[in-house]
Amino acid sequence: MTADDNMAISPDSACYRFLVLFFNCMLTFGSYFCFDMPSVLQDVFQGPIECTRNATANHTDGSWYNLTKSCEEGLGMSSEDYNLLYAIYAWTNALVVIAAGFLIDKLGNRIGVFLFSALCVVGSSIFAIGTMFKGTKYMLPLMLVGRLLFGSGNGSLTIVQNRITAFWFKGKELALAFGLTLTVSRLGSVLNFFVTESFEQKFGLTWTLWGGAVLCGLGFVSAAIVSALDVIGVRNLGQTENMAVQSKKMRFTDIKYFTGSFWLLVLTIMFFYNGVFPFVADASNFIQDKYHYNPDTSSYFAGAIYFVSMVASALIGIAIDFVGFRGILAVTCAVLTLPVFGLLAFTYVHPLVATVWLGVMYSIAAASLWPSIPLVVSQATIGTAMGLTTSVQMIGIGICNLVIGALLHKHGDDPIPLYRWKYMIIFLFANTLACVATSILLNIVDRRSGGVLNFSKMRSVKELPLKDPDDMQDPDDEEEGEYGETDRLLAPEARSVN
Repeated sequence: MTADDNMAISPDSACYRFLVLFFNCMLTFGSYFCFDMPSVLQDVFQGPIECTRNATANHTDGSWYNLTKSCEEGLGMSSEDYNLLYAIYAWTNALVVIAAGFLIDKLGNRIGVFLFSALCVVGSSIFAIGTMFKGTKYMLPLMLVGRLLFGSGNGSLTIVQNRITAFWFKGKELALAFGLTLTVSRLGSVLNFFVTESFEQKFGLTWTLWGGAVLCGLGFVSAAIVSALDVIGVRNLGQTENMAVQSKKMRFTDIKYFTGSFWLLVLTIMFFYNGVFPFVADASNFIQDKYHYNPDTSSYFAGAIYFVSMVASALIGIAIDFVGFRGILAVTCAVLTLPVFGLLAFTYVHPLVATVWLGVMYSIAAASLWPSIPLVVSQATIGTAMGLTTSVQMIGIGICNLVIGALLHKHGDDPIPLYRWKYMIIFLFANTLACVATSILLNIVDRRSGGVLNFSKMRSVKELPLKDPDDMQDPDDEEEGEYGETDRLLAPEARSVN
């Protein structure tokens, strides 16, 4: 009797795959909830430390009138300080995720999943502690350290998550699995936009941020479970030795074998996300200032981007698994995102139209772009490729956060002039326009390299000739650039990831 015979659920079964996927999805539920908490609570973060209340003054006729000022007491951050919370998260990701991806490729998923989920817990806890020092010089440094550690964990944790998904669903329901992962992650984001504001009003800022840290703790529990399922399943599939061999072969210098398709895919992802994440960070205040909705309603409208993504990602993933054409979808998403920023900058069309529209485009882009990475790199380098992609993405987002902070230039409780908001939207439009250019180039290069990104079930990937992975080591081989990295994924012998 084999070890596999003793298991209640066979690792070969779809049931086992989706059990792994469930706990893998839960890895980032809490961290995605925490990521955009500053966006929902922007009024609190940037509100004055103390408000003038129940003050009175004397009219010239000797009568008295009330000077009570309606304002949101908060942490007293400037616009630059607030956007720095997002920028430091992005810059940390940019520095850490490359090393994290290589570490995961070399040492496997178990070490990565525990280390990075623990960093999320520690970082979110320090961020909450920072608010206890409101009005002191220690507050901002503590909160920045918290975001730094949180960013180190969350970005890297996503790489492990994607790596596990790529192994268990390669050649099966890959886009669906990525879509479900995004759905659960965005469920955390959506719940943040719907409940955080009310929770803060009832329990205060510090306890609200501690609630986010507790959700990150649930992610750590999920890390233990998915790690056990992954290790046991791989062992019973007889892939442990193969994984060890693949890890030993992996060298950081292997990135020189990444194809032009990969690097254009990286730039496409960066420019698209440059138009989404920096907007979400300030969307609630933008909607308040331009459309004059209250903070709760503004948060709901801003959160519609993630709500649509949560609902649509899995369905879109199923469709992409069948239809394919990921490269064409990348161009389509970029082109159809441009009108969103046109509406926001130059019209007063209801903001929900723009945020729902952006949510649909974001869902299609995420479900088509990220699952494309395993199609253009080898199995042994997926972690490193994901790390590089995330790093470049976060460099772009970090730069955008700093630029937007300078464009808005808000201090204290003063409203931001609408022309400054327009500058911000035009800046995001320019990033999306760059995404159109890189996605068109991506399709051109991919077509010359065999067109793997635009394959579908109607045209089997088996049409591509297969080569030995070790042939990749000859940089002078002219055929390598055409099929090498892709074939390492498509070849049946290269089925393991971890």
